[in-house]
Amino acid sequence: MRQIPVDTSAATVMVAKMPQPKVKDRRTGEIATDAETGAKLMTVDVMFAANDEVEILSITVPEPGISGELTMGTPVALTGLIARPWENDFNGQKRHGIAFRAVAVTSLVATAANSKAA
Repeated sequence: MRQIPVDTSAATVMVAKMPQPKVKDRRTGEIATDAETGAKLMTVDVMFAANDEVEILSITVPEPGISGELTMGTPVALTGLIARPWENDFNGQKRHGIAFRAVAVTSLVATAANSKAA
């Protein structure tokens, strides 16, 4: 499946909703895990502002990749962000969209505090 790298260098990114476990099966409540590492997957909603446009993106990230306090409004860095187009057929209706995944979501608050202290 095609993966498209996303450049975040000119974007402002802030937490819109705190990390939540990614549910694999809504009926059973099973939590999704990374196929390669077995790590629990989390979903972090972020406000992504670039080119005079703002969007809320839901980003999937392995739980070990979440660092710092990620409360609403916290500025964050997205490491290894990719976009992956998807399409499926559900009850005879075609659906499509773009899924976003990152290696890490890191709070920039601790980084800013550490750089001021130095």
